[in-house]
Amino acid sequence: MQVRHFDCLSDEDRAHLFDQVPQPVDVRDEARLVALALGATLYLPGTRPALAEDLRRRVRAGVTSAVVCLEDAIGDDDVAEAEVNVVRQLTALLRSGDPRPLLFVRVRSPEQLTRVAEGLGEALCVLSGFVVPKFTAASGLPYLRLVEQLRLSTGLPLSVMPIMESREVIHRETRTAALTEAHDLLQAHRDVVLAVRVGTTDLSSVYGLRRGPDLTVYDVGVVAQVLSDVVNVMARADGTGFVVCGPVWEYFGDDHRLFKPMLRESPFQRAHEPALRTQLLATHLDGLVREVVLDRANGMSGKTVIHPSHVMPVHALSVVSHEDHQDAVSIDEKSRKGGGVSASGYRNKMNEAGPHRSWAAATLQRAHVFGVAREGVTFVDLLAACTP
Repeated sequence: MQVRHFDCLSDEDRAHLFDQVPQPVDVRDEARLVALALGATLYLPGTRPALAEDLRRRVRAGVTSAVVCLEDAIGDDDVAEAEVNVVRQLTALLRSGDPRPLLFVRVRSPEQLTRVAEGLGEALCVLSGFVVPKFTAASGLPYLRLVEQLRLSTGLPLSVMPIMESREVIHRETRTAALTEAHDLLQAHRDVVLAVRVGTTDLSSVYGLRRGPDLTVYDVGVVAQVLSDVVNVMARADGTGFVVCGPVWEYFGDDHRLFKPMLRESPFQRAHEPALRTQLLATHLDGLVREVVLDRANGMSGKTVIHPSHVMPVHALSVVSHEDHQDAVSIDEKSRKGGGVSASGYRNKMNEAGPHRSWAAATLQRAHVFGVAREGVTFVDLLAACTP
């Protein structure tokens, strides 16, 4: 199975917008490429009566990954019904033969994972894996072993995405040990680990907190500290790290605003798209845009989203700029020749091959997945092309 970003655009639009178009990513490719291809991961509750059709429509609109949730998104009394619905809907999705996203089920327990896998039977091939909530070294091993067994018995490239959101992770006195032990466990079972996710809603709930749409998660100090530590332990660029996915953005409509908008007017005026800015502000997506930029600056990729309107802003911001790509290529070439320092081709910064080597490698991988924008093409141009 393959996914490719911006397939919702025409060939003509892709040629106009991209210097290097996004490349297909196969579910059996290197784990880091597949993890980057997740992009904006759309969560849907397992109780949705038209789940299969919802997924088909979302793929046509640019969704490349989705999680069907059997945990916090549904009530305790609805679990049994939701399990039956998920099996029925995903089986129908397979039979339709329609394109589907990289698809995961978020489960409550190892026993539920087993029931879902057995219920799907041959339709298990629609899944790319399972999401494990509140992951710790103590609770995570059974999930990892189950997925390893499923891979052996079915030959399917199933994987696990653990979520760092337990009390042990947010409490300062237990955090270092909890993250280190979880990392060691994931490293020992690296073949089945696709990416690490962070559950900022659960982390915030420990302190009775909820950020508003005028703030990013990085404005909530106690949670921002956890994100920093998760990246510190889980996302090192020394070969031991994993892709860490950006936290959930949970707002999709609110016209009440306390602070100034977080989007400048000039990029939209240059692209002749002032109405697009108005649309983003009306639904508080300027907060999402800022948070995605901060996610990447803090070492995370992609994002968890709960509304289809969030998907294309995340993907448009993931496209590598012409300038960044030129720098990454230059740094990569210089690294292969022994290192050194040189001015950027844009003559506005220093490129130092040694310290910037890991950044360049990550940027080139992102360019493979999301493409490289043509010179002068901005996030606004890309988003406008994908907005009906």
